[in-house]
Amino acid sequence: MDRRQFLVSGASSLAAPALLAAPASARTRTFVADMHFHLLFFGPNPAASRSLAREMAAGNVTLGAWSLVGDIPWLGRSRRGFVQKGTPDGRGAVAWFQAELDRVKRYLAGQNLKIVRTAADVDLALGGDPHVVLSVEGASFLDDGLGQLQVAYDAGVRHIQLVHYVRNTIGDFQTERPEHGGLTEFGRSVVRECNRLGILVDLAHCTGEAVTGALAVSKVPMVWSHSSVARGRTPHWSMPGWQARQLTPATARAIARGGGVVGLWAVRSDVGQSVGAYADRLAEIADLLGEDNAAFGTDMNGIVNPVIASFADLQRVVDHWDRRNLGERRIRKLAIENYARVLKQAFAARQG
Repeated sequence: MDRRQFLVSGASSLAAPALLAAPASARTRTFVADMHFHLLFFGPNPAASRSLAREMAAGNVTLGAWSLVGDIPWLGRSRRGFVQKGTPDGRGAVAWFQAELDRVKRYLAGQNLKIVRTAADVDLALGGDPHVVLSVEGASFLDDGLGQLQVAYDAGVRHIQLVHYVRNTIGDFQTERPEHGGLTEFGRSVVRECNRLGILVDLAHCTGEAVTGALAVSKVPMVWSHSSVARGRTPHWSMPGWQARQLTPATARAIARGGGVVGLWAVRSDVGQSVGAYADRLAEIADLLGEDNAAFGTDMNGIVNPVIASFADLQRVVDHWDRRNLGERRIRKLAIENYARVLKQAFAARQG
């Protein structure tokens, strides 16, 4: 099973020195954003043994969304992939979120990496100054109350994915039988409050019905940070995990019509066996949805044997597009500008 086994097993990812092998020309060209990556504090190659700053520099990544996994203590595995093995007890999800966020922020301070808090920070990243977006995958911590969104915002979180693999009160997710019929009324309140605070909403893992519910209430574009658009099949919760996790073309187009952005992950069984295949698949999604509506969303360090194994590989994608004469303007949009745009649109919607 490709999908995110590292999160539980702690399987090793590539060591930092290997990430620095990109030629100098690849490190000095187009700036890059990644809408969804992980860096964990356990396993044989934890954050403490790595330099995120050096890894980002190796790929010219200046805008990266570090996704804190909000439900990881309650995850287990089955033949189909990740499943819920327990339920957060009381404020357990809040306590996990706060402790993990503190670890992330201490690590970033030690790396001298700046955190995105405002549109001005996004502009700095567009100009080449490396910044990290604090993101949460699976908003189970909100089961304790909507007020936790304000706490998260005050702590620097600017990108929140509504659901993941543990059932919550927000809505249905793709890999288990739906129980809410999409987004709950509380889930709609979460989207509205994210809009009010200026937090980007991430629809990844949501069912199509939950996406529809979010699109109906959000005043600003949203993202689907990682997976892909299915070819020749209709994703269903009973399928193997990576297939269940795909978007239908209709749902992907609905996100795009709302001005949103769909990110492509690096699962080999989905996108192909080479950096070039990944580049071509993302260009294909841009053809389907529009060049303003696709981006990198690698799920790096959350996938076993990914085709994009380092930030340096993202510069190799850019090089591939350049050799294919994709066009400088389109390359910049896919590489960084689309994610930067939706972040700034979310920030601009902030009220009070």
